[in-house]
Amino acid sequence: MKAMVLQQHGGLEHLKYVADFPDPKIAEGHVVIRVRASSLNYHDVFTVRGMPGIKVPLPVVIGLDMAGEILETGHGVDPAWKKGDRVLVNPVNRTHGLMGEMLNGGLAEKCLVAQHQLIRMPDGVSFEDAASLPVAYGTAHRMLITHQTVKSGDKVVILGASGGVGTGCVLLAKMLGAEVVACAGGAEKLARLKALGADHVIDYKETNFSTWAMEKFGKPQRRNYEGGVDVVINFTGGDTWQPSLRCVKRGGKILVCGATAGYDPKEDLRYIWSFELQIIGSNSFYDDNLQALMGLIAQGKLKPVIDKVLPLKDAAEGVRLIQDREVFGKVVVTP
Repeated sequence: MKAMVLQQHGGLEHLKYVADFPDPKIAEGHVVIRVRASSLNYHDVFTVRGMPGIKVPLPVVIGLDMAGEILETGHGVDPAWKKGDRVLVNPVNRTHGLMGEMLNGGLAEKCLVAQHQLIRMPDGVSFEDAASLPVAYGTAHRMLITHQTVKSGDKVVILGASGGVGTGCVLLAKMLGAEVVACAGGAEKLARLKALGADHVIDYKETNFSTWAMEKFGKPQRRNYEGGVDVVINFTGGDTWQPSLRCVKRGGKILVCGATAGYDPKEDLRYIWSFELQIIGSNSFYDDNLQALMGLIAQGKLKPVIDKVLPLKDAAEGVRLIQDREVFGKVVVTP
């Protein structure tokens, strides 16, 4: 079968399009799916580069997110699953880790998937939309909705708003009735965020988002609840962490689900106790998040933002686009 295979860690030159990669062999408790769509994430960039402490079994087919049709079922698979069923795959395998990292993933024509990872796709949901959901939209859904962190009328600043998680946060925050301040780099991305529904947009390359928020909404007060924003969604970390602390109102929240710009930022604990800030972490996503998201798509209430749909042979270019932050929303590959 055709596949995009990581042969060794390093640069994108080690990601190779292979025309004769071995087909997956059916196993007990598993199904083989025909991959119809797979979406890329910044995690794929980390996998290509190599991550300290994580030993990836190379060569490996990358790609965490995928949706497709069941081709074959193994012994012990629930008879409710049949050939031809349309499925979204939760990329977290309970015993072996992540697809596209510890197991072959979605950038191939076929993939072996454990039964417990299968989620039935409702009518009205395309393979491309479904494949966009797990890592990006699933993470956003758990962070905002499962943890009940955003409510109607909240002023919400979203950093990194133009990526997969970011666009998911913009859409869900607006759905919840929030006033959204979306931060990204470049006029084109800002225009697209406005079109997506963001109430305010900030070019982080030109404007300090924290200063902007305090000028717009007032400086947070320690003795009352005036000034500042209700929520900052910060999955970048690095130099954005301290500015986030400064613009949140007393009793407000900072939501964290990652640290793409650095996990060990400079800290100032005085803001946390002085303004009674809530730092709320959110890790991963679960089947209920993905089922709820597909339900919203089927009802016409949500449309994942897909920037590009690429053929499998161009998947390495898709990883580059994400690496170089030249993408708005998701990049989808159709094997």
